[in-house]
Amino acid sequence: MTLRWRILRVLIIVIAVTVAWNLAASYYTIQRQFDAFVSGLGRAEAGTLARQLSRAYTAESGWDAVDTALLALGYLYEYETESREGHEGESIGEGDEGFHIERIRVVIVDSAGRIIRDNFSQLEIGEMSPTLSGQPREILDLQTGQAVGSVYLDVNQNFLETESISFLRELLLNFIASGIFILIIALSLATSLSRRIIAPISALTRATRAIAQRDDATLLPVTSNDELGQMSATFNQMTSALQRQRELRKRLINDVSHELNTPLTVIQLEAQALLDDLQEPDQAARHIVQEVDMLRNLVNDLNWLAETDSGELQLRVEPCAIGDLLTSEVERWQPQAQAQQVSLSLQPLPKLPTLELDSARMRQALGNIVHNALQHTEDGQVTVAATLEQDKCLRISVQDDGVGIDPADLQHIFERFYRTDQSRSRGRGLGLDIARTIIEAHGGAIGVKSEGLGRGTTAEFSLPLPGDKPLP
Repeated sequence: MTLRWRILRVLIIVIAVTVAWNLAASYYTIQRQFDAFVSGLGRAEAGTLARQLSRAYTAESGWDAVDTALLALGYLYEYETESREGHEGESIGEGDEGFHIERIRVVIVDSAGRIIRDNFSQLEIGEMSPTLSGQPREILDLQTGQAVGSVYLDVNQNFLETESISFLRELLLNFIASGIFILIIALSLATSLSRRIIAPISALTRATRAIAQRDDATLLPVTSNDELGQMSATFNQMTSALQRQRELRKRLINDVSHELNTPLTVIQLEAQALLDDLQEPDQAARHIVQEVDMLRNLVNDLNWLAETDSGELQLRVEPCAIGDLLTSEVERWQPQAQAQQVSLSLQPLPKLPTLELDSARMRQALGNIVHNALQHTEDGQVTVAATLEQDKCLRISVQDDGVGIDPADLQHIFERFYRTDQSRSRGRGLGLDIARTIIEAHGGAIGVKSEGLGRGTTAEFSLPLPGDKPLP
């Protein structure tokens, strides 16, 4: 059974039970109230009849006027005209006719318990009265105030049964019709609700199946802000991230293949040239060593990335003089800068503090930034500078006047193996990502800005001073 039908089944059961319970409770309550109401009407009618019979008895000083009183109130049916038979009275009160749907049995007995009158003629006049039901009332001699007998109204319970059954039958039919109407509306709402719940789940299932089959999954529509909408939005974020990772993985495979293939090809060519006596041994050896160094650096970078991704990166923190670190790092890259005819300089430094850093890791980060600047600068200059920002942080910048970066590429510049079109053949696309990881591990932050292609690039990072909280 599908989830939709399970939801519908549960909703149908809940709705049906709720409607049935409400109808039953309402019917039972109304039945009790109506029975009490009809019983009260019966008692009022019996009181009216007893008063009329008391007046008739007092006026005649006996029971001679009983038939006249019963006829006046509509309880003596053998003397009624045809037009009065089955007539329904509408008022209850002294001197008024009672209302009757069915013929109502009235029995009058004297104080000794003998039958005076039975309007149904089921009891003989003068015989002793059996136990009677109905509404009993005393008949008084109004002159003496003494009870001379009793009247029993509705002995056969015709009044209550007729009034109750007729009313409750009609009430039950109305309740059933209302219940069916409510149930239809509730089922329509339940169907709409189940469809609304199932639709995003079905879409999620189809999209997930497409991802499992390595197809491009379309984004789910987000039509609400509830849990289902949040589920769709979260899935869309996951889908976008997964698609991005797939693209990065493809780029990773292509880039690693390229980075491995290039030095291997050079090594192969140099070795073949040695075999063919086309290359001097010293020059071939120098080229082979350079390509092996490139392979080793690539392997080291990949090991570094695996170490940071697994959470195993550990810093060996020790006091580090920032001025000395910057000076030594600029000196280390001077040979490459001179080989590329690039002017690499260090701006005059203010008095810089000693920070608790992993100096080896920080040299690696700064070296990657400087190396990246040198790679993208020809016949230009690269400048390293450091400043103190209002005693809150130390800011180090590396500025070049090289090829610059397109604004569309700035947001991806720290992604692994990402390289702009201007630098597809330069570097491994890992240096800035490694630098960012090291700097953020020290509580700092890094950023790159460029005004566009051909306008140079500035990479700067900040480190918190002693006692400050890590930078966001």
